[in-house]
Amino acid sequence: MLNIVDNQQEQKITPLLRLGFRPFFLFGSLFATLSMVLWLLTLKGVVSVEPLNGMLWWHSHEMLFGFTAAIIAGFLLTAVQTWTNIPSIKGGQLLFLVCLWGLARLLILFGTASMLPLAMITDLVFLPLTAFFVGQRVIRIRQYRNLIFIPVLVLMSVMNLFTYLPSLGFDSAWQARGVHGMTLLVTFLVAFLGGRVIPMFTANGTKTTKVLPIKWLEISALASLVVVLVILLLKDVGDFNLLTSIACLTAALLHAIRQWRWRIWVTLTVPLVWSLHFTMLFIPIGLGLLSLHFFGANITLSTAIHSLTVGAIGGMILAMMSRVSLGHTGRMLQVGKLMSVAFFAIVISAIVRSIALAIWPQWTIQFWVLAGCLWCLAFGLFFFKYLPVLSAPRVDGRPG
Repeated sequence: MLNIVDNQQEQKITPLLRLGFRPFFLFGSLFATLSMVLWLLTLKGVVSVEPLNGMLWWHSHEMLFGFTAAIIAGFLLTAVQTWTNIPSIKGGQLLFLVCLWGLARLLILFGTASMLPLAMITDLVFLPLTAFFVGQRVIRIRQYRNLIFIPVLVLMSVMNLFTYLPSLGFDSAWQARGVHGMTLLVTFLVAFLGGRVIPMFTANGTKTTKVLPIKWLEISALASLVVVLVILLLKDVGDFNLLTSIACLTAALLHAIRQWRWRIWVTLTVPLVWSLHFTMLFIPIGLGLLSLHFFGANITLSTAIHSLTVGAIGGMILAMMSRVSLGHTGRMLQVGKLMSVAFFAIVISAIVRSIALAIWPQWTIQFWVLAGCLWCLAFGLFFFKYLPVLSAPRVDGRPG
């Protein structure tokens, strides 16, 4: 990356606020851990908490629009500087955005019913503001290839609004549409970014030839996720529907073929690479479970969706946070045993929460708790390992 930042000026900014990935990865991973602990304690009846719109709404909403949205913001606010060679937000602007995100989390968890409008507005502003900071830099140099992220962020904001509609008097189905819509949007983002970087990371990490994309397969795989998203938004979520089942199965097959071409088997000795491959496998697995659910199998919609949220989304977030944090702080792209354990934990968490639960539904509560504990282990280890990395200057003395 070009030296596009005044290093002398940057030294006046605390390291944690020098680039978007630093605070959002750090606080996002801490939030992912603590919010899951709170959910598990509530599930077991150890504590009693009454967030806005109830605990079940809080859990599904905050995992997507709290934790996941924070990581997406941190990634894009960092990547846009690399894409455009224009300095991204830092210092006061970045602090404002982080505080806006944090305030929304506090208002939702601890606010009263009378504070719902303030909590909703604070929460809904976050992603559009992120889109503005990213979009103005992309548009400035007419790098239209990366403008795809702007409508995706806007659509995510719309899905967020959907989740609030029942509390404003609308039908309760809007909340499910918002959650499922956001899940598919983030899955699309994971699939899109995965196609961009995984073949390259695989070639570089394993010293093998890069697998070139097949254009029709790339377009078809991504388009299939859009089709599933649209169908889920237009139909009554949860009802049997043959069209939905066929669409999900088609998407699962396309993504399975796409990922098979990336040769997961050559990556098994490189944690920063196999972690990406294994997390991507939960896209066809999740879509396959969705297909079975809509075909009438004894698999709940929640079980199928969690294959995507825990496996594809949670796993990709953990793998990419680890890689981006090392690269953008001037460190070698290598992880030790602790992060290898974290990668393993998130994969097992996804297997337990989706595949195992689909086979043995009688163990639902036990599997929920086990999957949640493994999730906490994974993101807790990231926070512990990367706290000194994200809060310190780059080791090579460069800005960032």
